[in-house]
Amino acid sequence: MKVLLYLLLISSCSHLRSVDLAPGEKKSDHYSRGRKIMITTQGPASTLAGKKIFELGGNIYDVAVAISFAISVERPQSTGIGGGGFLLHHQKGKTPKALDFRERAPHRSSEKMYLDKSGQEIKGLSRKGIKSVGVPGLVAGLIQIHESYGLLPLKTVMKPAINLARNGLEIYPELFRALKIKESVLRKFPANLKVFFTKGKLKQKGDLLVQKDLARTLEIIARKGSSGFYKGEVSRAIILESKRLGGILSQKDLDGYRVKSREPIKGTYRNHSIFSMPPPSSGGVHIIQILNILEGYDLKTLGVQNPKTIHLVSQAMQAAFYDRAMYLGDTDFEKVPVTGLISKKYASSIRKKIDQEKFLELKGEDPNFYESLETTHFSVMDGDGNVVVSTQTINGYFGSGVMVPGTGIILNNEMDDFATKVGNLNLFGAVGGSKNLIRPKKTPLSSMSPTIVFKKDKPILALGSPSGTKILTCVMSTILNYLEFGLSLRQSQELVRYHHQWKPNFLRIEKPGFKSSTMRKLEDMGYAIKEKSLGCKVQSIAREGDELIGVSDLRGQGMAWGI
Repeated sequence: MKVLLYLLLISSCSHLRSVDLAPGEKKSDHYSRGRKIMITTQGPASTLAGKKIFELGGNIYDVAVAISFAISVERPQSTGIGGGGFLLHHQKGKTPKALDFRERAPHRSSEKMYLDKSGQEIKGLSRKGIKSVGVPGLVAGLIQIHESYGLLPLKTVMKPAINLARNGLEIYPELFRALKIKESVLRKFPANLKVFFTKGKLKQKGDLLVQKDLARTLEIIARKGSSGFYKGEVSRAIILESKRLGGILSQKDLDGYRVKSREPIKGTYRNHSIFSMPPPSSGGVHIIQILNILEGYDLKTLGVQNPKTIHLVSQAMQAAFYDRAMYLGDTDFEKVPVTGLISKKYASSIRKKIDQEKFLELKGEDPNFYESLETTHFSVMDGDGNVVVSTQTINGYFGSGVMVPGTGIILNNEMDDFATKVGNLNLFGAVGGSKNLIRPKKTPLSSMSPTIVFKKDKPILALGSPSGTKILTCVMSTILNYLEFGLSLRQSQELVRYHHQWKPNFLRIEKPGFKSSTMRKLEDMGYAIKEKSLGCKVQSIAREGDELIGVSDLRGQGMAWGI
């Protein structure tokens, strides 16, 4: 009963800045406090890998690289060295930097590679199997970070991941659910059978998952760095399997892969500076765009779960997703009106079109006029003000489903993040626009949104999340709850989440949803509502005074640790 009363008080206690447990609630691995360092990840073993490296004298970058390799082992359904990612980092006294090590389109890829002779999409070709694979970038990105900023030897940093792969981990509920969903796809590729199956039967929850081939591959990388993946026996195994299955990935693609340094997107909200990932991520642009629109309303007076607040936020989301489909793509190949999209004037023009009392299907204006599911995320912040936030992925559950024999590497299905045809929907229901069509070496559009919030040049919030297109709205709403409504970091993450992405045209609200009167009011405003989980697992860290507060989303099985 005490816990229930605590939860009921959340919406009224907006002045609280605490992650204290509710009266009578047991200690949770999802929340932590510290002063020297804070780590939040989606995997307990990955958090402990970071802890181990910190205790050995590693800096925040060593910790981040250790976490990345460990979570590739712990969450094979979400990420891995056959995938890629984005990373945003800040060193005390310096400007934040963004690193893009996402997958790229192979040089033999083409705009029409997933269409039949009549110009129609060949169902499933971009989502499973070898032809859905982009050129992996995760290893290149992690090695570059370590070589540029790390202190400890790479072998030391990678040891927790290698041990985890060799000794095994217990199959937890999220992993088992993903295995069940993708069982038929995994069975098509023989290398999966010796990892995820026992005598032809799918491993069960609680069984030990051992990845000996992956452990050996990680050992090669620990000895040789990037060349251990992109050259030699590992690369030969990847290309051999691609050829055997009729894929287009080649050694030329692996030789030509380059990590890209990018300028972070910067915006402001109520005297705070927000830095996030630029295109080819759509996340940073649209987080700032949505917050710009909402800054013109007095949402705090309305209240965090007032139907009118939910309506205004949903309308801003809808406008942003229209612009995402129309204008976003890889800026190395396409002209994207970033300055216009994140301008306050453009936000004001959208705000004028919003009816505060009823739902309207919104479309943005031309921002050029103002030009002047399954991913993982972790956050790390230390007591000196250094921050690393990174979102990494192989795209859908177990990516393409292809495991390279003898390596333990599961290859991504990132090519589905391109628009296979203008107007078609991807795995996450996002509309494909012309700026996101396939071209060789191009990076597909993403919603991954590693983000850092500053106040007076000091980082006060670091966060990100998995879950496809919902990433940017979940990250945005956590920032809004924390900055606008003054909720604690824990409350900011635990409130009911909702999402509108223009197409399909409905408001998605996670169960158990809002109170019935709020739901009825939203329906009266004209919203079609679907109650379904958003899948977000936000990993966040706040600095409050000289204390670091970490929250690993209670919706997942992650862990926060600090000291």
